[in-house]
Amino acid sequence: MSQQGSGAENPKRGLKRPIEVVRAELLKDPDTKKIADAVQLKLEEYVELVLKYAQDKDLEPQLAIVSDEDLRKHGVTPVTVDDAVDIVVKGMKGELPGSPPDFDSSKFSESKGAGGKPSLSGDTAQAADASATQAPQDEAERKALMDQLKRGGGGGRA
Repeated sequence: MSQQGSGAENPKRGLKRPIEVVRAELLKDPDTKKIADAVQLKLEEYVELVLKYAQDKDLEPQLAIVSDEDLRKHGVTPVTVDDAVDIVVKGMKGELPGSPPDFDSSKFSESKGAGGKPSLSGDTAQAADASATQAPQDEAERKALMDQLKRGGGGGRA
């Protein structure tokens, strides 16, 4: 017969390595620092929050819906729809701290290299060609995306 401890003592599906080791790794990781800065938390506070959720996979994040008026009362400027769209677009392009790099920023080129295969060499001719094809986001396309987001649409293209 096995003994069962309380859930508070043994978090469900917790870390497989000692918490001190994981904490030290997170504190040294430059990406962790970037994310902490992005969410406006001190590095140590952010690491402890990450560890809290890492120790208990069943723990759900808390979500509070607050009116813009209440946010202003507490000194927080609410995000506008335009700001939210910009955040979504930056996230899709991989420009937010902690997000993976955008595919277009890789040196992959569809031009055929040796043997008729796509080239990953990233030579200067290919890099110049790739940068010439990457125009800034079209304002009309941005407006269409904003309109879809305001309406709650998924933004899928046909």
